[in-house]
Formats: sequence, C-alpha cells, structure tokens
Amino acid sequence: MTQSINTTTMENDGELREDEVSNGLSNLGPSATGLQHTYLYLSVPGRDLKNVSILCNYIHLQKLELPYNKIKDLSCVSHMPHLIILDVSHNQLTDFFGFQAPKNLKEVNFSYNQMSVMKDLSEYTSLTKLILDYNSFSAIRGLEKCEMLSHLSLAHNNISRIRGLDHLPLRELCLKGNAIQKIENLQTLRKLQVLDLSCNRIQSLSGLQKLLLLGTINLESNLISEIKEASYLQDLNLLRELNLIKNPVQDQDGYRLAVIFLLQHLTLLDQQTVTAEGKVSSLNKYDPPLEVTAARDHMTNLLYQLMQPQVIFDSTLPSLDTPYPMLVLTGPQACGKRELAHKLCQEFSDYFAYGACHTTRGPYYGEEDGLDYHFETEEEFQKMIQMGKFVQTVQYGGHWYGLSRESIERVAREGLACCVHMEVEGVYSLKKSYFEPRYVLLIPTTVDNYICCLKARGFYSNAQMETAVSRIDLYAKINREKPGFFDNVISCGGFVCSFCSPDDRAEAYMILKQLVQEYLGLEEQGGDTSSITPNNTSTNTTGEVLAAKAEDADLMDSYSRNYQKKIQANMNTSQTPATRAADSGSFEWKVSWCLRRAVSEECTNSSIIISLSFPATPRSLPDSSSWPLWS
Repeated sequence: MTQSINTTTMENDGELREDEVSNGLSNLGPSATGLQHTYLYLSVPGRDLKNVSILCNYIHLQKLELPYNKIKDLSCVSHMPHLIILDVSHNQLTDFFGFQAPKNLKEVNFSYNQMSVMKDLSEYTSLTKLILDYNSFSAIRGLEKCEMLSHLSLAHNNISRIRGLDHLPLRELCLKGNAIQKIENLQTLRKLQVLDLSCNRIQSLSGLQKLLLLGTINLESNLISEIKEASYLQDLNLLRELNLIKNPVQDQDGYRLAVIFLLQHLTLLDQQTVTAEGKVSSLNKYDPPLEVTAARDHMTNLLYQLMQPQVIFDSTLPSLDTPYPMLVLTGPQACGKRELAHKLCQEFSDYFAYGACHTTRGPYYGEEDGLDYHFETEEEFQKMIQMGKFVQTVQYGGHWYGLSRESIERVAREGLACCVHMEVEGVYSLKKSYFEPRYVLLIPTTVDNYICCLKARGFYSNAQMETAVSRIDLYAKINREKPGFFDNVISCGGFVCSFCSPDDRAEAYMILKQLVQEYLGLEEQGGDTSSITPNNTSTNTTGEVLAAKAEDADLMDSYSRNYQKKIQANMNTSQTPATRAADSGSFEWKVSWCLRRAVSEECTNSSIIISLSFPATPRSLPDSSSWPLWS
C-alpha cells in the first residue's frame, strides 16, 4: 500500500524518489577509486520524471539510463565524475550537454529531445559514441577536439550540408533523414566504415571515392538516377553492402546486373544477397570472357545459317570428317598480319589465296575495298548476319568484323587453302566452328618498336594505342595459359607493318615462309628456327614478351617440348597408298587429285592436310626478287 502511494505521488510531481532509485540500481562492484563497493548502474525508464536532482548524491555511477521521461535539466550529471555511459533519449532536453564534463564519459544518447544548437565539446576528449537523432540541429559543430569519436549519429535533424567533421576518427556516421543534397567534406574521414545517408536529396555518389575503408553504404530514398554513379565506388575494394532502394536508378533496365558488374566485391545489394550466379551473369553481359562472346557469336551465326536454304559447300568436301585447310594469322592490332598474308598468298599462289573479311570501319590509307577488306555499312553488315552469310563475327574497337562464307568458298572453289588474318576475338569465334585452321601468332618482343609503328601510321588516338599495347599481354597470357591454342608463335624483334624497316619486314616474312614450307613439306625441316616456337612464350609485368630460343631450349617446360614433338610426329604420319601414288604421279594428276579430294581422308591434323592437299612442285613463278617486298 505504501509503495502504491509513493508511485502515485511520483507520477504527480515527476520527482525521482529514493525508493525508485533503489529499485533501479544494479551491478554491484568496486567504485572507481577502489575504496568501496557500490552500485554502478542506474536505469529508470518511462516514469515521466521531471526532477532527478536526487542523483547528485550518486557520485559513483558509471552508467545512467533515464529514457522516456520528461527531464529538462541534467545538472546532476556534473556530480558524477566517473560516469561512462549516459542515455537520456526521449526526454525534453534543450541544453546540449548542460552539465560539467565527466572525465571518462564515452557514450551519450541525446536522441528524441529538443536540442537545436551544438556547442564546443573540447572538454569531452574521451567521447567515442554520440547519438543525436531526432533533434533540431541544422549544423554540425564543436566536434573538432573529439579525437576518440568513432560513432556519430545525427539522423532526422535539419542538416543541409555536411561540414564540421574534418579528420575525425569516425568509423560509423549516420546522417539519415536530413536535407542533404550533396556528398561533400568526407574525404578526410579515412577510417569511415559504415555510412548512412538514406532519406536525403542526394543525386550523385561523387565524394565517396576516397573513403577506401567503407564497407556499408545506405542511400535508400534519395535521388540517384544514373547507373554510372556507381563508378565512383569502384575503388572501394572493401565495400560489401550497398542500398539504393527507392532511388530512380532502380527503374533503369539492367540496373542490378550493371551495379553488380561495376562493384564486383558486393555481397548485399538493396538488401538482397549478391550470388555467384549474379556476378557471372553481370560479367557475361557487360564484359563477357572471350569464350562466352565466341559462343554467342557462333550460336547467332549458326542459327541464321540454318534458316537459309542448305547447300553443299566446297569447303566441306570431300568429307564432313575432313577439315578444309586454312591458315590464320593473328596478333595485336597493326602488327602486320594483313601485309604478311598478302605476301604469303603471292609467293605461294599455288597453295593459298587471301580471304578478305568484312568490316564496318572505314578504310585506312592504302586499303582497297574487296582486296584488303570488304567495307560495309552497319546496316549492310547486320543484314548479312541475318542472312547467315558469316562463319564468324566479332566486335573490336567499336566496329564489326566478319569472315564470310563466300570469302572462304571463293578460295575453296579454286582448290586452294584460305589464308586470313584476325584479332584473337576472331580466333575464339572461329574455333567454335567446324573449321580447323592452323593458327600462327605474331607477337613483338619490343614494346617501344610497336608504339613507334602505331604512331607512324597516324591512324590511332593515344587511348587506342594504349589499348593496343595492353593487348600484347593478353596474347601472351592466352598463349601461356592455353598451351596449343596457337599452333605456332613468331616472336619478332620489331613489328612488321609497312612503316617498319625493310629488315624487320623481311625477317618476319622469312620466318613465316619457312614455317609454311614446313607445313607444306616443300623442304626438309631445319635452318634457323630460333624465332618460331610451338607454344612457349612468356610475358613479364612490363608487357615485353620473351621468346624461348632454340639455344635456350632448357627454358622450355616439358609440356612445350612434348607438344613440339607431337606436332612433328603428326607431320610425319605414314602415308596411305593413295597419297603415295599422288606423290609419285605426275603434276597434273596431283592437281586433279587435289581438286577432287581437297584434303586426305585419313588425316585429322590441319597441318598435315595442308601438306597433302597441294602439289609438292609449284608451277613456275616469277622471280620473287623482282617483286616489291611488301604489298
């Protein structure tokens, strides 16, 4: 009965009584001085308290909780020098820190009060956590000396600009529900890990790019409208959680995959887990691996081919099990592939003819339509794709390139092997088809020479040249990680475009010529093959490719040596009676047999097919010394 009367009295006048204090005390332990045992914690929530002056006598308190009351005066805290944690949220306080600073005060919760002005907190040097949510602050100030402040929350105030936080050791910052329009003045918060800027008016993510320790960003209910804004976060390698719910950007097509692609380290996007499947899908959509692009290209062209009337092609005779002989020269942009292909087809005109690809780019100086490329408009090229005209198509440098069926058939009808050149994207695509060409990689050993060649052409911007140089490493990496992807590698000291020195061009061509002669069996293997390797190049971090020379054979790994022996063994495969008869017969019989058969039925290696598909004795040719060195 007495307790009921006391409670009623307290509720009437809002004054904290001794018995209520006794009920709220807990955590008996030694005082800060260590001279006595006392209760260290006091919690009296939700009692409509207005007067707590009685607490002036409790000088040993270390934790004080008085939430959900009607307190307006906290001067009693001035008498608690050992106080560490203070929670007076949901009260009627108007005075910001209206008490003398306890020396060790670390955590303060003033949320849901009526404060409007922040004052200097230089005396509160131990403060680590400050919660000021749901007040009326319009500016952040007075925190400059809080050198231990790691957690600051000012959610749902009237703050319009982010200021007053320079060089603070904050790890968590919450400015939710204010009127902020721009992310600014955060670049000095080097330790920031969690940032909540939800429910503001922010339109751009600029200003976050230097916060390298950020792991969580909440931007829900803002005005972010462009997917490209996520690029500001690409350098934040520790970012794991991003929330853009209720932003206009969510309405854009492909939004989720685009953001996942830009921010590969995310594990949670818009409160949904980012799965491994989602990351793969984003990569395949926006930056697909060469294998994926090639597979899509092959499926597209095959589908359109099957929609056309089916005919028998010269390049598929005499048997579907026998591949048509082709030679593909590949290498970085402007490495001289086209020039070498033309020269080779001129000198070995009894065996090879040049297959001109189609492209949507304009002709460079000196290129001829129909001879070097078939130049098409974008509309014409797409129409050819839909008509099933292409064996392979790729996009490179913003333009389309494609090898048409007709380019191959034109050569096949003459009983010759087709020689083409393409970038590595085209190689991946062609490998998906039923063709089994010989692939020869041309790659430089001197990047400086390559750059000089690109500049001498005068066709390329600085960005294009940087891209071209970076692709040297791409080719070397493919050759290193995919043994056998290229059948042979020709490492050139300098590049072999028409702007290079005659010596460089002559050397590169002689190496290729020797390689082709070995393919065709026109002479015994031997001579200087120091620059020809089956698959044994490596690259260093500067992009310079080191070719394994014959005299440095010990540098070749066992796989490369075995691969070379395998190629040589295939080239010496025992001949069938038909092929022996062809070799011993007249030249005219060989030509007739070549046209009928195109390739041997029993050989599966494309290099053997070339050697068996053409006569060993070429027709008389003009003296090659009278030709210009380069076409």
